[in-house]
Amino acid sequence: MKTAGIIVLYGLAIGLVVSIMQWVDYKNNVHSWSFEIYAGLTALIFALGGLWLGTQLKRKHRGNQENTVEVKHTPIDTVINSGQGEISGLSKREMEVLQLMAAGCSNQEIADKLFVSLNTVKTHVSNLFLKLEVKRRTQAVIRAKELGILS
Repeated sequence: MKTAGIIVLYGLAIGLVVSIMQWVDYKNNVHSWSFEIYAGLTALIFALGGLWLGTQLKRKHRGNQENTVEVKHTPIDTVINSGQGEISGLSKREMEVLQLMAAGCSNQEIADKLFVSLNTVKTHVSNLFLKLEVKRRTQAVIRAKELGILS
């Protein structure tokens, strides 16, 4: 939403500048300026605004990557709750998805049983893979059994 607001403000600013240029042209009857000058000024303004906007978006994207990297590389051993044999990093819903995966349910069956969308199930499965440091459903179930999450 922040990015959309920046883009709207950027568009309004460019529109205002172009309007002022047109007003000055007609107000002073300066018709000697060629179309190329107006086009060049407009292109320059858009280029500078685009560069600024690009740096802002890149800075925001870097911040998101840093947060993601921290989550991805959290060692699984550091989040084991030895008292209960659970991984404290797993949400209640992820635990439910994991149990249904272990029961052999497909993503669609899991979505139907938990009353969520298929995309939501895929997101939970992806998060499970990251947290359990695996690449396949069968590996996730085996890893969960090794850690004492599933019996």
